[in-house]
Amino acid sequence: MESSMSRRGNCYDNACIESWHSILKKELIYCNPRFKAPEEAYTAIYQYIEFYYNRKRMHGSLGYLSPARFAQQFTGKSVA
Repeated sequence: MESSMSRRGNCYDNACIESWHSILKKELIYCNPRFKAPEEAYTAIYQYIEFYYNRKRMHGSLGYLSPARFAQQFTGKSVA
């Protein structure tokens, strides 16, 4: 497996994922007490992504729709 970054240590090469990490940290990690076990962190991150970030959180790049709502409008199909 090869890294997708073109230059070592340059965050601008991977700006989208750097932005995602910033959002995750601000909205989930820094707002919660420390996790007691890795499993707690995995569960919290999964729930944040699946039930909040993808289904409810508005994204400016999608016309301030959630990804689920954007996909529903784009395809005309309901997204679970």
